[in-house]
Amino acid sequence: MDLNFTPEEQAFRQQIRGWVAENLPKDISHKVHNALRLSKDDLQRWAKILGKQGWHGWAWPTQFGGPGWNAIQRHLFEEECALAGAPRVVPFGPVMVAPVIMAFGSPEQQKRHLPGIMSGDVWWSQGYSEPGSGSDLASVKCRAERRGDYYVVNGQKTWTTLGQYGDWIFCLVRTSTEGKPQTGISFLLIDMKSPGITVRPIITMDGEHEVNEVWFDNVEVPADNLVGEENKGWTYAKYLLAHERTNIADVNRSKRELERLKRIAKAEKVYDDVRFRDEIAKLEVDIVALEMMVLRVLSGEKSGKQSLDVAGLLKIRGSEIQQRLTELLMLAAGPFSVPFIHDAMEAGWQGDHVGAAYCAPLAATYFNVRKTTIYGGSNEVQRNIVAQTVLG
Repeated sequence: MDLNFTPEEQAFRQQIRGWVAENLPKDISHKVHNALRLSKDDLQRWAKILGKQGWHGWAWPTQFGGPGWNAIQRHLFEEECALAGAPRVVPFGPVMVAPVIMAFGSPEQQKRHLPGIMSGDVWWSQGYSEPGSGSDLASVKCRAERRGDYYVVNGQKTWTTLGQYGDWIFCLVRTSTEGKPQTGISFLLIDMKSPGITVRPIITMDGEHEVNEVWFDNVEVPADNLVGEENKGWTYAKYLLAHERTNIADVNRSKRELERLKRIAKAEKVYDDVRFRDEIAKLEVDIVALEMMVLRVLSGEKSGKQSLDVAGLLKIRGSEIQQRLTELLMLAAGPFSVPFIHDAMEAGWQGDHVGAAYCAPLAATYFNVRKTTIYGGSNEVQRNIVAQTVLG
């Protein structure tokens, strides 16, 4: 196994680096590097820039309009975007539902939905979790009843990230109560403008409107919006979750945030503390180890060898590293990490303290990242899955 990049891969990296430097808006990269609030316009502006280049679906095969990059090229693209300060691509369209539509959707569904996802024009949301159905998705209760050419959907989804912006939502719905719970679930694509859909905000403790409740009250969904076969949605859901868990690991963003941690620690004069530097060093070792694991998987994909299914393991380590990063950032900034006043920050307030510009968003980031070990399948559940599938 060779984890070194070839000259051709290094040349590809330079190509991506040059393109990102030329096309990534400076105001957006400034916000990312300083953890300032990203608006819908910021996120969609970058998505459309990528879409115009044909890279919003950077992991897509050429037959669906993607660049057809191999696993190493995709990794290098993600790394260069992250290090340059590009916002994380909202994954629900290009990373999650698009692969499901490619693998299981009808030709008509592919023709209808994939172009809008690639261009960045259509915003997708995810309808998986429900009250009482988070880590145990097999217990979903949101009901879809077939009536002629339509499904009538009733129920609730929750923790719908950025659902207030959604044009479409992909949902797990219960179409049968017979047999095992997993066998009665279907995968529906639903237009968010349909009558009967209500989106209600859930304001998190950092004051952000990031997640929502979505209610369905006799929502009529054309039967043509069913992906694959009725009652086979559990298979498609597992396929999607493998993409989501690998995406959550996000080693490239952790590498960028590690450099931010060092900047803050030096600005706050705690980098001189040997014990604090020890903690940074241990974290850096874990990030390098996670990167080696990612490269090992990519090497296996590149050579055509069947690698172990380590999506859950990547999710566990990646999410825990992200939480440790935010903890160390808070410790580095001390009391200056506590305030988080959006209006003051966006008006240009930096404070008198040398580190205030860096420190202001840290508390909100710390609280927000607490969820990473829960969503996409809680880490406790993922450890059980790893024990069963990897260790045997």
